[in-house]
Amino acid sequence: MIFYKTEEEIELLKMSNLLVAKTLGVISREIAPGISTLRLDKIAEEYIRDNGAKPGFLGYDGFPNTLCVSINSQVVHGIPSSYKLKEGDIVSCDCGVLLNGFYGDSAYTFTVGSVAPDIRQLLKVTKEALYKGVEQAIEGNHLGDIGFAIQKHAEQNLVSVVREMVGHGIGKNLHEDPQVPNYGKKGRGLKLREGLVVAIEPMFNLGKRDIYQDSDGWAIVTADGKPSAHFEHTVVVRKGKAQILSSFEFIEDIN
Repeated sequence: MIFYKTEEEIELLKMSNLLVAKTLGVISREIAPGISTLRLDKIAEEYIRDNGAKPGFLGYDGFPNTLCVSINSQVVHGIPSSYKLKEGDIVSCDCGVLLNGFYGDSAYTFTVGSVAPDIRQLLKVTKEALYKGVEQAIEGNHLGDIGFAIQKHAEQNLVSVVREMVGHGIGKNLHEDPQVPNYGKKGRGLKLREGLVVAIEPMFNLGKRDIYQDSDGWAIVTADGKPSAHFEHTVVVRKGKAQILSSFEFIEDIN
C-alpha cells in the first residue's frame, strides 16, 4: 500500500530529515585516517539521541548499529567495526532517524584523504545521477522516469548500476511502497502523485554491477572487488519541481 503524505506529515518528515542531515554533517568532521567506523557510529548515535530522536536503523530487522558504514567495495549495509579508515578509502555513511513518529533517511559517500581520480569520478557521477533522478520526481511522471534518468547518467559515464538494491517510499515506516529502482524505462511504472515521499538512492560500481552478500549477513559487496558509491535523498513528489527534504549542506559547508 502507498501512503500519500499530508502537508502536516511532510513537515514532520522534514524535521526528521534535517536531523539526518545534521548527523551526517557531524560525522563528516570526524572522517579521517585512523578513526574506526564503530567510533563514527557511536558519535552518530549520541548526536541523534541528544536531539530527542531514535536511531532509525538500530534494531531494524535486527541491524545492530546506528549507521550503515560501507567501505570501498562494500555497496551498502556495512556494519561498523574496529576497522580504521585509511588514506585513499571511500566510505558511504547511510543514516536514518525516527523523530515524532516519522523517519528520515539519507546517505553520502566520503573520501578519506586523497583518492584515485577514477574513484573520485565515480563519486561525482553517482551524486550527479541522484539529482537527475530527483528532477524526475514530479507529478504526472512515472517511477520509470526516475530510474531511466539515473541509469542513463551511469551508462554515459561508463559505470554500472546496482540493480538488486533500490530506493523506497518512506514515512511512518522506514521502508514503504513503492520500490524505486535506479534503472527503468520512460513512462513505465507507477504514475507519480503529489504527496508521495520516496528515498532515491543510486548505487554505482566502478566495475561490473554484480554483487554478493557478505558472510555477516548484511554487507553487500561488489563481486569484482572494485569500489562502489552511494548517495541518497528523501524527496517529496510535487507539481513542477520535487522537494528535497534531506540535505548535504552540513557536509559540504566544511568539505
